[in-house]
Amino acid sequence: MRMLAAMSGGVDSAVAAARAVDAGHDVTGVHLALSRSPESDRTGARGCCTLEDARDARRAADVLGIPFYVWDLAERFETEVIEQFVESYAAGRTPNPCVRCNERIKFAAVLDRALALGFDAVVTGHHARLDPDGTLRRSVDPAKDQSYVLGTLRPEQLTAARFPLGDSTKAQVRREAAERGLAVADKPDSHDICFISSGDTGGWLRQRIGSRPGPIVDSRTGQTLGEHDGTFAFTVGQRRGLRLGQPAPDGRPRYVLDISPVTSTVTVGSADELDIRRLVADRAVWPHEGTVSCQAQVRAHGGVVAAQAEARGDELVVTLAAPVRGTAAGQAVVLYDGDRVLGGGHIRATAG
Repeated sequence: MRMLAAMSGGVDSAVAAARAVDAGHDVTGVHLALSRSPESDRTGARGCCTLEDARDARRAADVLGIPFYVWDLAERFETEVIEQFVESYAAGRTPNPCVRCNERIKFAAVLDRALALGFDAVVTGHHARLDPDGTLRRSVDPAKDQSYVLGTLRPEQLTAARFPLGDSTKAQVRREAAERGLAVADKPDSHDICFISSGDTGGWLRQRIGSRPGPIVDSRTGQTLGEHDGTFAFTVGQRRGLRLGQPAPDGRPRYVLDISPVTSTVTVGSADELDIRRLVADRAVWPHEGTVSCQAQVRAHGGVVAAQAEARGDELVVTLAAPVRGTAAGQAVVLYDGDRVLGGGHIRATAG
């Protein structure tokens, strides 16, 4: 098979490409240039979009003896991921840009171009497993499992994807890279949001959106407890950085319960008020009928809770058997049967 290996410059994608070569496939490597003004190196850069990453990907391709190209997708990444990220925060939602990037860039823009060029599949270094029928499963390494950020991909996208690392732990991948002579064997993992190199999401959003001051109010009394510069600096469940002028009467911490960009109001209250038992998701991938018993995950590295899920029109309604705390609109909910991904969607609304 002709396979296009997406090579980020990290150890996972390099070993994934190597395994595709070992399997006898005709492999071509491609690095995605996603930043219009990339950092020169990873000093202070947290993602996988630096010039150093591109050079590391090229060197890995040279070691493997495969053709290598760089695809400039910076404009599409700006439109599909970064602008959507800003718009979501401005609207009071908390998006996951990795989920969006997988949906719109790696398994839409890249996959579409790859198929148009005559490739049969796209190989990535994600830690997840795929059955021959296209069923997505968790990685054997729970600490590195990435099935959550892939859980909203459509069946046709998964059919044309390959995840060679799903049966290996991260330690095994690093050892294999060293044995193959790949210089990225000990390269640190990328983390946080790749396009915010400073790690200061609030400051970055303030530059994009501008200051929009408003009150921080108590959920029960309606009393104004403080002021803020913009609702985009807050997420549901946040405790730190509220800068409230007075403590709660019971002395317990306050948390962000609701964000209203229209009135520029942030509502805070007790931890118990964060508990939710019902999720409504849109843009769902859910090929099941009736009510399905499953387990729900609402964070990339979060646990699961027993749930019932049912499609109602264009929405996916998920009822949780136990409350989940601090879940916000904009996050993804991915539903499992054991280690098997059943589907998922993007949370539009929550209820206690």
